[in-house]
Amino acid sequence: MTEDILKKIKQLPPLPESAMQIEAVYQDPDSTFNDMVKILETDPLLTADILKAANSPLYGFSREINSINQAVGLFGMGTVRGFALASIVKKSFTLDLSAYGINNDMFSALSKKQHGLMTSWCLRKEGSLLGILSPAAFLVEIGKVLIAQQIMLDKKEEEFRDALKELQDVEAAERKVVGVDTPEVSATIFEHWRFETGLVETIRHCQNSEEAAEEYKRAAKILHVVRVAVLINGAVTEASIAAAKELIIKYDLDMKSFDKAIENI
Repeated sequence: MTEDILKKIKQLPPLPESAMQIEAVYQDPDSTFNDMVKILETDPLLTADILKAANSPLYGFSREINSINQAVGLFGMGTVRGFALASIVKKSFTLDLSAYGINNDMFSALSKKQHGLMTSWCLRKEGSLLGILSPAAFLVEIGKVLIAQQIMLDKKEEEFRDALKELQDVEAAERKVVGVDTPEVSATIFEHWRFETGLVETIRHCQNSEEAAEEYKRAAKILHVVRVAVLINGAVTEASIAAAKELIIKYDLDMKSFDKAIENI
């Protein structure tokens, strides 16, 4: 981690109380479905954001979801926690991704499609991991915001664009120009905010899952596949799907469910 980026992370404001309450409920083994619903329903703006996200066509539900109770029932606590944290965390940042050649709508599409693919792929067969994978899919790219700030502060936009073109690999270009990549910055942000180890480690090792602790390797592999399938501009192409499927075979993950999930997005 570079000193400049680390300084930016340490200067981030603390998350609002609503995020802390959601985390407290989620981490409490004695908490219930109703405890999560009660916390979420105390914040009308957050409720509206969650319902808007839950009703995205990416998730393939044929009927409208019109209550938090219904959303938690359909998606589970882990996924709704992901909706909530994504809404709260993104409001903590001023977004300018122009250094990457993308606008805010593209960045939003990137996060939404990664989460849509993750949820559709894993909801039935990897449900126990969605408490980690749901927020990870939404938030893994947030480190780009601080990296973009540093690139612009150092006036290295042209150098970074050249690196992206030359290397054809976003993380490799980040490391070459800034000295750190998105997963490491994102993981350090969530470590700073004291999120659970599983989320931090899954994000940190999504490019190198073998370095993760044994209990987080599978989640890191799944996150890697999703990030390969959805390109930085939010597009999903035949080439990106093929690359993702190569990883699925390598990691021995569920191809049939992935194929169905790709159809949804």
